[in-house]
Amino acid sequence: MILIAGVSPKTKTIDPTPRLCPSCGLAQAYLKRVDHYVSLFFIPVMRIKKGESVLVCNRCESAGYTAPKQQPPSESTQPVMCKQCGRSLQHGFRYCPFCGGRQ
Repeated sequence: MILIAGVSPKTKTIDPTPRLCPSCGLAQAYLKRVDHYVSLFFIPVMRIKKGESVLVCNRCESAGYTAPKQQPPSESTQPVMCKQCGRSLQHGFRYCPFCGGRQ
């Protein structure tokens, strides 16, 4: 009798609600988790390790999440405006979350 078994990772989307990506600024990031399963004949049977939740962007493929740093309000800080639609953006965005234009 031949038994084919092993451990394989499986990515699970925890929250299907799109979030703003901290890298590119588009609302295409989702909260995901990578769990490890024991597989029997290439079929996941039992979860053996639960992964940590990570924010993964579908567009720029950046993974990980750090809370955006809140800057104290200052008169010298100028708001960043989108070059195409003119809306106000957060600092560090490479794409406008409203029109998708590159900054």
